[in-house]
Amino acid sequence: MKLLFRLALIFIPLASFSQNADSIWIRNNYYKIERSIPMRDGVKLFTSIYIPKDSSEKHPILLTRTPYSCAPYGEDKYKAYWDSYLKEYCKEKYIMVTQDVRGRWMSEGEFVDVRPFSPNKKTKQDIDEASDTYDAIDWMIKNVPGNNGNVGVFGISYPGFYSTMAALSNHPALKVVSPQAPVTDWFVGDDFHHNGAFMLMDAFAFYSTFGRPRPEPTTVGPAAFDYSTQDNYSFYLQNGALSNYSKNYMGDSIKFWTDLMNHPTYDAWWKARNVRNFIKSVKPATLVVGGLFDAEDCFGAWETYKAIEKQSPGTNNKIVMGPWYHGGWSRSNGSSLGNVQFESKTSEYYQNNIEIPYFNYYLKNKGPQPDLAEANIFFTGENKWHQLPQWPPANVQQKELYLHQQSQLSWSKSSSTRGNQKTADNGFSEYISDPSKPVPYTEDVHQKRTREYMTDDQRFASRRPDVLTFTTDSLTEDLTLAGPIIADLMVSITGTDADFIVKVIDVFPDKLKYSDTDKYIMGGYQMLVRGEVIRGKFRNSLEKPEPFVPGKITEVKYTLPDVAHTFKKGHKLMIQIQSSWFPIVDRNPQKFMDIYHAKDEDFQKATIRVYHDASAGSKIILPVLQ
Repeated sequence: MKLLFRLALIFIPLASFSQNADSIWIRNNYYKIERSIPMRDGVKLFTSIYIPKDSSEKHPILLTRTPYSCAPYGEDKYKAYWDSYLKEYCKEKYIMVTQDVRGRWMSEGEFVDVRPFSPNKKTKQDIDEASDTYDAIDWMIKNVPGNNGNVGVFGISYPGFYSTMAALSNHPALKVVSPQAPVTDWFVGDDFHHNGAFMLMDAFAFYSTFGRPRPEPTTVGPAAFDYSTQDNYSFYLQNGALSNYSKNYMGDSIKFWTDLMNHPTYDAWWKARNVRNFIKSVKPATLVVGGLFDAEDCFGAWETYKAIEKQSPGTNNKIVMGPWYHGGWSRSNGSSLGNVQFESKTSEYYQNNIEIPYFNYYLKNKGPQPDLAEANIFFTGENKWHQLPQWPPANVQQKELYLHQQSQLSWSKSSSTRGNQKTADNGFSEYISDPSKPVPYTEDVHQKRTREYMTDDQRFASRRPDVLTFTTDSLTEDLTLAGPIIADLMVSITGTDADFIVKVIDVFPDKLKYSDTDKYIMGGYQMLVRGEVIRGKFRNSLEKPEPFVPGKITEVKYTLPDVAHTFKKGHKLMIQIQSSWFPIVDRNPQKFMDIYHAKDEDFQKATIRVYHDASAGSKIILPVLQ
C-alpha cells in the first residue's frame, strides 16, 4: 500500500503538469476573441474565435455551430482543446471557431428546433440555418485576422445538422463539410421517432432540460431534471401514458414537446424538417461520419450520405462508419463498446488517417489528395476496415431467411401447412404483449439510457415469454452482412395496433472466445447487431396510419438501418421479435388511437401471432456480401 501511495504521489503531479503544459501551450500559441456577428436580418450571433499567434502564414477557419454553448465565455477563458483530438488541429494552426446558434445561450433571436431550410429566400427576413452559416462565414473571411480564405464546418449530432445546413449555404469560401451523426429526420429514424414509434426516454430526457425557454441571452444553462430514482424502467412505467408527462412535467412552456405531441403523423410540419428533402447541389467536399452502434443518429449518417449520392451526384461525397456509439470517434479510442472488443483503436485510426488529412488537404492545400475510398466501413465481427467503391457494396445479394416452427431459421421457405397435426405445427408462434409489463431494453438498472445497449447481451430477453426467438444452426462459414436489413413479417393481433421490434443478434459459441488482447466474451453471448421498431399502424404509410383488423393476417414490412457485420464460422444468427422495448420506446396502447393523448386506462393486452407456414411465411431479408 505504501508503494502504491508513493506512486500516486508521483503520477498525479505528472498528470496535472501534462494537462497544465497543454493548457499553457494553447495560451502561448493562440489568442481568443469573442464577437457578436450580425446576420442579414440584424440578429447577432455570439462567436468564440481562437486565432494562432503565428503570423508567418495564413490559417484556415474550422467552424462548429452549436445549440450546446461555445463556453467558456470570456476572452481570458480558453476551451479545453487539449482534452481531445482537436488539439491536432491546433497544432496545425487552424483558426478554431464555435458559434451559439440563433436563440441559444449568448446569441440573439428565436431558437427553432431543426429550423426548416428555405430554398427560395427573397428578403433579409427570410432566414434559415444555411443563411446564418453563410453570413457567419462571410463576416469571418472579411474580419478574422490571418485567415487564408478557406473554411471547413463540422459537428456531431445537432451540430451535425448545422453542418448539413452549412453545406447548403453555397458560400464560396466553404471548402469542406463533415456532418457527423447528423440529425436528419426526427420522425423516421433519428432521436425521437423510429418508423413513427416515439422514442420516449431520449425525447423526455432531452426536452425536460434542453427545451426550457431562454428569453434572453445567457451564459447559464438550465438545471438538469431530477428523476429521484436510478431506475429508469420504474420511473417511466410509473408515470404511465404520454399525456401524463405533458401534464405533470412539460406544461405549455416546452414548445417542441408540445409540437411532438401535436404532430402524430408524418405531416407537412415533419417533412419540412426532413433534411433529405433539400440536400441538392452540394458544392463543398463532404465527409459523412457515423457510428454503427449509435443509439441516437445511426439513421442520420447513413441516410444523409445516401441523399447526397442520389440528389447531388457531382459532390465529392465520402462516408465513414466505425464501431462507435454516438460521437465515439471523438470521445474514445474506439477499441470496445460494452463487452465487445474491436481489437484496434478505431477512433485514433479515423482521426489520424481520415479526418485530419482530409481537412488539411482541402483547407491547407497540404499533402497529396487523400487516397480515401467512397465508403470507409469497419466490419464488426471480422473487426477490419473495408475501403469500398460504393455503399451498399455492388456484390451484395439479398437473401431471404425464413422463420420456421420450433424457433428455427432457414434459407428455405417452410413447406408445412397451418394446423398440420402430423408435424404439430400451428403455422405461427405467439405471445401476449402486456403494456403493464413491457420488455425492457436492457437487463440492468440505470437512470439514463445506456449507449452500450446497442451491443448488449440479449439472453435476458430470450428468456421472456413475450419475446419470440428464432436461430440458425451453427454457421459452417463466415456470413457477412453489408447494407440495410428488411423485416417482412406476417402477423395478426387481437387489438387494432401494436409495435413490432425485430432484433438481429450474433450468438457466440458456448465456449469462451478469447481475443488477441486476452479479453473474452462469455460463451453463448447474444450480441445485439441491430434492432429496430415500427409502430404497426404506420406499416403502409407514415402519413396515413391504418388500424389492424383483429385476427386478420397482415403484412408488416419495414427497413432496419444498415449493418456491417460478419457472423463468424461457428456462431449462430438469431432473430428476436417483440412488441415492446421499454422505456426507449413508449408503450403502444395496442388500440388504434392518438397515442400522444392516450390515458392510462387505454392500455390493453394483446395476443400477437407471427406466421411462418407455407402460405404466410415471415422472413428477414439480409444483404449478404458475396
